[in-house]
Amino acid sequence: MKLLDTSASNTKIKKSQKESGLRIASLSLYPNDTVCPAAILAGCKEPCLVEAGFGAFSNVRNGRQAKTDFYMKDRQGFLDQLNKEIENFISLCIRNGESPAFRLNTISDIPWERYGIPQRYPQAYFLDYTKSAQRLHDLPPNYDIIFSYSQEPKYQKQVKRALLTDRPVAVVFRGFVPVGSYFLGREIVDGDLSDIKNQKQRGKIIGLKLKGNAAKKSKSLFIVEPSQSTQCPAQACRSQDLAEAGKGFLLAAE
Repeated sequence: MKLLDTSASNTKIKKSQKESGLRIASLSLYPNDTVCPAAILAGCKEPCLVEAGFGAFSNVRNGRQAKTDFYMKDRQGFLDQLNKEIENFISLCIRNGESPAFRLNTISDIPWERYGIPQRYPQAYFLDYTKSAQRLHDLPPNYDIIFSYSQEPKYQKQVKRALLTDRPVAVVFRGFVPVGSYFLGREIVDGDLSDIKNQKQRGKIIGLKLKGNAAKKSKSLFIVEPSQSTQCPAQACRSQDLAEAGKGFLLAAE
């Protein structure tokens, strides 16, 4: 069983690859409470992207589940194969004059830095999203991570910790992304164009449009309404406007 997708079959990966000039290999697991431990805390289990795009097809779901089962049942065997595939992909890119990049948490949130994966390949670039604010600190220089936001009250300690950094914060909006407006006191940019570009948007809100037919019906607090954004940054907003733009959940958690 092959772990990495090296053909950019994921639409977002394909966009990112085209925009950046990097060649990207990705890993898609089927999420559970181990490979995505903060899903319940953040309230994103129901509207998860696992069923979006090719995830709607049973053969794709089964393939992702098989990879997750491999990770759960034989962790060292999984890591050995993953390292081998990463090495092969890097060699292929070098032969072709391409720059290698990896997104190993397409639909998961595994701290790969704890396994020394990015550190082992300083010649490659790694990128991911996470719901663990702890992961935003002390990352290898070739590993960029975006924090994923949720309005769930019990998740606000994570949000507060993330906002103490200048790491980009991804917010999923229902319907459309209010580009140019503000949320959590930060400017909202269009995050649906390139994940590589998103990683470099320090101090910004990475606005992502809600995807997946099932997710669009969800009332999860992981999803933000465009009307919750404001037209002013934190330092210029009235307190009631700022509360409606996400800060209210943070204040309630104090």
